[in-house]
Amino acid sequence: MRNRFLLIILLSFILTSCAGVSSKGLFGTGVSVALDPRTVGTQIDDSIMQKTISAKILAKDKKYLISVKTKVLDGRIFITGKVDRPEEKLIITKLAWETKGARSVRNDIKIKEQFNLKQSAKDILITSQLRTSLIVNKNIKATNYQIDTYKNKIYIYGIALTSEEKDLVISEATEILDVKDVIASIILVEDLRIQRE
Repeated sequence: MRNRFLLIILLSFILTSCAGVSSKGLFGTGVSVALDPRTVGTQIDDSIMQKTISAKILAKDKKYLISVKTKVLDGRIFITGKVDRPEEKLIITKLAWETKGARSVRNDIKIKEQFNLKQSAKDILITSQLRTSLIVNKNIKATNYQIDTYKNKIYIYGIALTSEEKDLVISEATEILDVKDVIASIILVEDLRIQRE
């Protein structure tokens, strides 16, 4: 009974917190509202969707609070993290698709394997190298991208102002030593849906 009460309080907190819209506020992780090319309405819709899918996943099992991350951009849901069994990945994908307003779901969840310190350190190094490259490159809005690396594969999520910027981000990622693959889920500003009046 106590666990259920704590879960209800946690879910209430998640569902009632608001996304900031000031220039100092952050929308989700890695995308600054001040630089975000989406309309405020789209940002709010995405924020509500992200909180909804997070609450659904957490209600399924509390262990997902730490092991599974979600990101919503323009109604497109991106999921990363690690789970114990392939069936869990399918369940989470189904929950995402059942979220009202979902336009697409990209599930990059991995099945857990034995922890490898060397591999983990290499992944962290690759992520930090790419993050630094994006910040240094003046033709890229680095704050509009989220980066995850798993087993030398880079996963990039974000919004590009132009197709040239998108190509630059992918190019920066492929130039990093030891990268096996670059999986880019980058949306162009021109492809963002038009808000209803």
